[in-house]
Amino acid sequence: MSDSVSLLEITDFAENLAREAGELIRRERDGKTLRTDYKHQTELVTHADVMADEFITGAIRKRFPGHRILSEETMPDLSQAEELDTPLWIVDPIDGTVNYAYGHPQVAVSIAYAEKGRVQAGVVHAPFPGETFRATRSEGATLNNHPIRHSGATVPRDALFATGFPYTKDALEPLIKRLDAMIHQCRDLRRIGSAALDICWVACGRLDIYYENVSPWDFAAARLIALEAGATAGHFSEVPDGYPADLWGRDILISAPALWEPVRSILRSASGYD
Repeated sequence: MSDSVSLLEITDFAENLAREAGELIRRERDGKTLRTDYKHQTELVTHADVMADEFITGAIRKRFPGHRILSEETMPDLSQAEELDTPLWIVDPIDGTVNYAYGHPQVAVSIAYAEKGRVQAGVVHAPFPGETFRATRSEGATLNNHPIRHSGATVPRDALFATGFPYTKDALEPLIKRLDAMIHQCRDLRRIGSAALDICWVACGRLDIYYENVSPWDFAAARLIALEAGATAGHFSEVPDGYPADLWGRDILISAPALWEPVRSILRSASGYD
C-alpha cells in the first residue's frame, strides 16, 4: 500500500469523502436546483452526479496521485478493473439517480478501494436517512459505527429479495423469467432503486437476498460490507478467467449464507444455465 497508509485510514478517508459528497448532493436537491439530462439516451444523470464525482475523484487524486480511479460519471472505463498493478478506487457519486431526481430517500454515495483486484475497504453513505455503512477487510462491517450482521434466513420461502432492471428495455425476457421464479419461491420482492443499498440491506438483515447485473461502481463497496457482515457473495453464472470476481457484476448474488445455494439453483434454472 502506498504512503504507508493503513487500510483503516483508507476507510476513514473514504468515509469522510462519502459524507462530504452526501452533503453536496443533499444540498443540491434541497435547494431545488436539480437539473437532469440523459446519457446514452436512456440513463438519467443530474448535475449533482457530476459535481459529486468531480469532488470525490479530485480529492483521491490529490491524496493518492499514483492510484487509478474507476468512476461512473467521469471515468467509466471498465478495463481499469483488469489492470491490477496499482491500487484502484471504484466510485459511484450517486447510486440511485432516479430516486434522487424524484425526491426518494434511497440514494447512496459508494466508494471502494481495491488492491490487486480485491476490494479492501468500502463505504456506502445514504445522506437522506443519515446512514453510513462501512467495512475494512477482516475488520467486520458497521452501520453508523454499530456492528451489523445478515438476517440468518434459512429458506427461500421466508426470504425477502431485491433486484433491479436496466434502463434499456430490449433484453428484459431473461430477467422476467428469473423474477417469475423468485416471486413464486420467496416471500416477496422489494424494488429499492439503489444496488449499493440493496446489498447493504442484505448486510444488516433488512433484506435476505439480492441479485442483478450491475457495474462495479454499483456494488464494489457494498459487496465487501455484506461479506464482512457474514453474508455470502458470488455469481450464479461463471466469472471470466482472469477477471477479478470482486469486480465482476454480471449475475451477482448476495444473500444470507443458508440461502445462497438454493437461490443460485433457482436463478440458474430460470436462466437456462443448467
